[in-house]
Amino acid sequence: MAIQIASTVDLITAQRVVIAKALFVEEYKRPTTNLVTQFNLAQGEKSLVIPKVAQMTAARLADGVDLTESQNIGMTTNTVSPVEAGLKVILTDKLVRQLNESVFAIIGTQVGEAMGTIKETDVIALFASLNGGTALGGDGNLLTLDNLSACISVARDNKYGEDLVIVHHANAIFAVAKDFFGSTPQRLDAPSFVDSVVRDFYSFSIGGVPIFEANHIPKIGSVDSGYGAIMSRRALGFLTSVGMTSELDRDGSLRATELITVSDYIAFELDDARGAPMRYEILAHSTSN
Repeated sequence: MAIQIASTVDLITAQRVVIAKALFVEEYKRPTTNLVTQFNLAQGEKSLVIPKVAQMTAARLADGVDLTESQNIGMTTNTVSPVEAGLKVILTDKLVRQLNESVFAIIGTQVGEAMGTIKETDVIALFASLNGGTALGGDGNLLTLDNLSACISVARDNKYGEDLVIVHHANAIFAVAKDFFGSTPQRLDAPSFVDSVVRDFYSFSIGGVPIFEANHIPKIGSVDSGYGAIMSRRALGFLTSVGMTSELDRDGSLRATELITVSDYIAFELDDARGAPMRYEILAHSTSN
């Protein structure tokens, strides 16, 4: 009697289906990560040095008068190194023998969602430290149209940058959306940088500032408010050494093969002066008013 076992070809096919799905879902599930400045670590490097310089001031000149005032570069550097994150999925021989691609696609979706979630939450966790930790808004406040417009005004007054974005929980955005769409029809054209990866998370723009939903934003402690952010896309960075890798590890006694998926990255602060936390209510809304 022939003994049917999981062949190498079957395992490679399973791995291909799982990772192909995981790569797509992982990228799609992390809109905030894709809104910040991206860096890649070259082969053989273990860290990235990010320089930062101070602002300079130009002066009017008089003909025949020597320039005597020099500007201080004020350069500082920040060294960041990626760390690994990952998970393990056990594919039993029986599952692999059945080789149902829909099953592996489901596994790939779960892997991708897990990897996307951890990267997304790593970026969101940096919101609270922007602007030296001084938040706009406060606990108990709704993100109304007036409050949102005031946040944009603060950002421009404090020169956060020209490439501003706002990221907050869908429950926070609901209040301003109700105000925004309640008066006159609005244009919903997305900015040019809003590609397929983040388009589904784009809500609308106010004053030229696009607003995105990020529903991994948690409540703060036992209250119903959470930290979103208004920031330049250069306020935070995301360094990738390895996007996503996978390998198979055979466990004979378990009659299964372990599919190990790993990513090597780090989310970090580039310039906290280019953004601020936005603390507003993210409590779920009633659907029976």
